[in-house]
Amino acid sequence: MVGLIGIVIIFVMVFGGYLLAGGKMGIILKSLPFEMIMIAGAAIGAFVISNDTSAIKHTLKDVGKVFKGPKWQSQDYRDALCMMFELVRVARTNPVALEGHIEAPDTSDIFGKYPKILGDKEAIALICDTLRSASMNYDDPHQVEEVLEKRIEATLHHNMHSSHALQTTADALPALGIVAAVLGVIKTMASIDQPPEVLGKLIGGALVGTFLGVFLAYGIVGPFATKVKAVIEEDAHFQQLIREVLVANLHSHAPNICIEVGRQNMPSHHRPSFSEMEDALKASKQEAA
Repeated sequence: MVGLIGIVIIFVMVFGGYLLAGGKMGIILKSLPFEMIMIAGAAIGAFVISNDTSAIKHTLKDVGKVFKGPKWQSQDYRDALCMMFELVRVARTNPVALEGHIEAPDTSDIFGKYPKILGDKEAIALICDTLRSASMNYDDPHQVEEVLEKRIEATLHHNMHSSHALQTTADALPALGIVAAVLGVIKTMASIDQPPEVLGKLIGGALVGTFLGVFLAYGIVGPFATKVKAVIEEDAHFQQLIREVLVANLHSHAPNICIEVGRQNMPSHHRPSFSEMEDALKASKQEAA
């Protein structure tokens, strides 16, 4: 919703200011379809050349994040801590029972209580792989922390590709606008024998290309790239939270301490108070009982 409001503000301020200054939309609207075909078409073509099929699909999907915002909300972070508390407690009290949960998370009653988290295959794999390694005595906290950090960094780097692809396209748009403008000037030069009023319209149409390239770059595509990057970085905190709890568990801290470590490493705008987290854990214990 915020993204849509931003787009409306951009269009109202730019074209509203132009009209208030005495500008006329006729020449822009007349040239717009042709300039858009050249500039947007070239930008799309360059985007397709620069990326493989999976990257293209990934970028198109991530554009929706501009309007949807981050995937993980405050309740999801709280649910993650409750889920990790149950898993850590089972790992301490009944390691054999834990195996059933981490080997088949889709049928686990613990994971099943949190369907949104269960739907994130990377987060579930991160949890299950680490707990499985610990059960196989690969439990050096410092080594595991380093492995988790590299894994999370690799995931973040992969997810950032859509933001980089959009930013690269934004960087190219002003130059593509100049290309369209030059073609407009070439067209104008072919009509150099026409009266000034005709040449004025032709030159104005050519300049629409420059305007459109800069406008799309800095008013639309560039902000889209920035927003996608911000959302991806925000969602990355979710895996960081999981990592903190898993590492605290390897240090043999009590389950409550592991969760407190995770709570204190949450983003401040999602972090529940200590008492709120305690109430959530108590409710989780009662459901498990």
